[in-house]
Amino acid sequence: MSTQLTPILTDFWDDPQSWTLATYEKHEGYQGLKKALGMKPEDLVQMTKDSGLRGRGGAGFPTGMKWGFLPPPDGGPRYLVVNADESEPGTCKDIPLMMAAPQFLIEGVAITSFAIGCNHAFIYLRGEVVHVYRRLLRAVEEAYAAGYLGKNILGSGFDLDVTVHAGAGAYICGEETALLDSLEGRRGQPRLKPPFPAVAGLYARPTVVNNVESIASVPPILLHGADWFTEMGTEKSQGFGIFSLSGHVKNPGQYEAPLGITLRELLDMAGGMRDPNKKLKFWTPGGSSTPLFTDEHLDIPLDFESVAAAGSMLGTRALQIFDETTCVVRAVDRWTDFYKHESCGKCTPCREGTWWLKQILGRLEHGQGDEEDLEKLLDVCDNILGRSFCALGDGATSPITSSIQYFRDEYLKHLELGHCPFDVRESTLFHKDRVTA
Repeated sequence: MSTQLTPILTDFWDDPQSWTLATYEKHEGYQGLKKALGMKPEDLVQMTKDSGLRGRGGAGFPTGMKWGFLPPPDGGPRYLVVNADESEPGTCKDIPLMMAAPQFLIEGVAITSFAIGCNHAFIYLRGEVVHVYRRLLRAVEEAYAAGYLGKNILGSGFDLDVTVHAGAGAYICGEETALLDSLEGRRGQPRLKPPFPAVAGLYARPTVVNNVESIASVPPILLHGADWFTEMGTEKSQGFGIFSLSGHVKNPGQYEAPLGITLRELLDMAGGMRDPNKKLKFWTPGGSSTPLFTDEHLDIPLDFESVAAAGSMLGTRALQIFDETTCVVRAVDRWTDFYKHESCGKCTPCREGTWWLKQILGRLEHGQGDEEDLEKLLDVCDNILGRSFCALGDGATSPITSSIQYFRDEYLKHLELGHCPFDVRESTLFHKDRVTA
């Protein structure tokens, strides 16, 4: 496996006007769509299965298999919904992609819609990113004007309308069924499954819900072939992906590379730690909802299987890097703030559990409580994990259980000192001999 960067979706982000249709067409833009319209839809679905493309939104479910779950056509409408509600702390790949090269997504939507028999597709975008919303609207306008969307696309007889919908800013709407409820005008809350969206999704019709990067990866796969895609990555995690490096790294940003690359290699490409005198302490392999890793995991291949075997999840490949100056208890406490606030309240384990997690963590972060609170934290996490209506509750427990696993001594240090050992003001007040003011 090559561990070099593979600029495909990020190939021309440095172009002065990378977001325009003209720039996209200079880089093989819409050649994939022209090829797709001459193929049978079932062949497109099979090609996607053969490529091994897995969902790039976190779960890693095979994309072609998801398309294949749709029931046979019954004469009624079916829909494609693109989940662009990127809002988890640390996750930042879809928004840069839509800003820099939105036509990748638009072409992917057109190809996917043709493959599944959809004539009306929706892109559900997080409402706060107004600049991305405007850019997507303009990209859709350009595609309509060029004949890549609308009636009788490129003379093929295929019709497709695309609606860009701005949500109201709720993390829960990143869950596919909550997104569908929001799109229908209802409060965004997860639905009971089954029925799954493939059977009864948007407006109770068969629906495919895919992540932005998953759909944007379709045009290059179609243009260059499934074998080209499978040559990258690992045996079970094929292809490339955008890795988002943030935090205490010298050059944070998006690094597009084959799945299976390691954090050590990515850090080298990013110039190393921001302060070379500070050691890596902990990091997230897939956003704040995935169990933490430490410097012991620098050489874990970043693919779905290897990360899972090491006790975490690849997720959205949001690599948040923290050096030894960071209090892990405080970081986890802040993440728990987010999950408590974003819980939709539909199910008791998540609604009540995240509230109690925040109360206990808040005490511990300020050096209050006792060691039994750690066991109480783990007990609450155990009562949430696998019992909440959707994955939000599960995600809220991940940083807590993993931080106690790897940094239990740091939690105990808070209790021993009666305050956070990383709080300079408190340390200066109570331990002047140990801190240089």
